Amino acid sequence: MSRVVVPVRYPLSDHSKRTLSKALDVAEEDDADLTILHVNLYQNGHPITRVDLKQAVESEFGRLPWARYVVRSGFIVEETILDEIAAEDADIVVIGGKQSSRWRRLISRLVRDPDVESFLRHRLDCQVITVDR
Repeated sequence: MSRVVVPVRYPLSDHSKRTLSKALDVAEEDDADLTILHVNLYQNGHPITRVDLKQAVESEFGRLPWARYVVRSGFIVEETILDEIAAEDADIVVIGGKQSSRWRRLISRLVRDPDVESFLRHRLDCQVITVDR
């Protein structure tokens, strides 16, 4: 079975809701498992629990029995997301347009052409779907 990973903010922003909605559609179309990921930044000092994330998502979208809720902690959101995508061996990653631009800045420090989708596809062998604002 394939796995879709979708990083979201907490509390869910309008853009996170749109990104999550797209991920739900993709997971349903592909009959895939879904991992909903939130990254607690160490420097923010406001840790969110897995229960908090699950309650927020389910209050917006209803019960999602095939979804897995994951909360990771890190200093850099993008790096923590990449680690989780690799650990999950994701087949598809659904990211928001804002997240894509943040990754583009991070990747541009590493390579000349900051094409997020090809960078992720090359490093992680997964499809990347970007949800615009």
